[in-house]
Amino acid sequence: MPSPSKSVRYAVVGLGHIAQVAVLPAFAHARDSRLAALVSGDKQKRTQLSKKYKVPAFSYDEYEECLGQVDAAYIALPNSMHAEFTIRAANAGVHVLCEKPLAVTVRQCEQMIEACESAGVKLMTAYRLHFEKISLEAIDLVRRGRIGDAKFFSSTFSMIVKPGNIRTEEELGGGTLYDLGVYCINAARHLFGGEPIEVFGYSVNAAGGKMPEIDESTAAVLRFEGDRVATFVTSFNAADTGFYVIAGTKGSLCLDPAYEYAEGLAYELTVSGKTKSKQGKKSDQFAPELEHFSECILRDREPEPSGREGMQDVRIVQALYESSRRGEPVHIPAFEETKRPTKRQEMRKPGVRKPELVKAEPAHAE
Repeated sequence: MPSPSKSVRYAVVGLGHIAQVAVLPAFAHARDSRLAALVSGDKQKRTQLSKKYKVPAFSYDEYEECLGQVDAAYIALPNSMHAEFTIRAANAGVHVLCEKPLAVTVRQCEQMIEACESAGVKLMTAYRLHFEKISLEAIDLVRRGRIGDAKFFSSTFSMIVKPGNIRTEEELGGGTLYDLGVYCINAARHLFGGEPIEVFGYSVNAAGGKMPEIDESTAAVLRFEGDRVATFVTSFNAADTGFYVIAGTKGSLCLDPAYEYAEGLAYELTVSGKTKSKQGKKSDQFAPELEHFSECILRDREPEPSGREGMQDVRIVQALYESSRRGEPVHIPAFEETKRPTKRQEMRKPGVRKPELVKAEPAHAE
């Protein structure tokens, strides 16, 4: 385990689009965080990216060898592989920062959490918006009562996904709620400062031939205590959208874009008929995750967002899909995690230029 005077050495595990376009460049801006190794099943990626970043690269079969040379692993693999590679890292005494969703099932999340706790290593879910200025300011505005008592949340998040993308493969943990819905769920939970007690989901798949294994679109309703409701729609077969509105007894707050990482987020706050707008600047949203996690490792603090935070969103995703199958609401058990993102976590890092990619494409057409 690194001493407080040393930087945390990371292995980035999985070298797909998000790793290449965002995670690897983020190390240039993340204090006390050093890229030390790469892990990929693709030889060409290993060869070219190892040369570019001047660090050794390992195959999946060499993962344990790699873990012996690092302090932390950033898991950027397909959803279905998160649990296995997190548990293997924990067994080697390596801390884990895992992309969302944390896993595909609650049981997998529990196994990941248990493995990390047993090994005495830290587990963090990579919710980049927990460090982003506009997102945190929105949560703070609602908490301070600027829109009165928050009553309902409404959001859409959609994109046209390319045929054959891993997001459309059930075996790899595909589905619109796993990829897009977790953002809407996480936003609603923290804007309301509470947890849903019951959910209802309705999935459709008019594009069956294009993505036969998963939902094309899902509409969700989340009921919170205090007669508050969150609704959202996610889709892999509709034009790009990504915004939310939360309305209260005195006003409303709209973020558009709300979930983007390639551009600055923005909001409009309307109270008593007067609207105030704020446009955020483009920034590196991944470096703050790394810096926060490194600080937690070096100073022995619990990260926020934690593994349990990621597990709660997976619990809700699973319940929504279960509701869609059964055609009836599904109860959500009580969740005891109380730590939520605050403005103290805000970090702004310079934006990054899109690097030249090696055998990696975005999920949707650019």
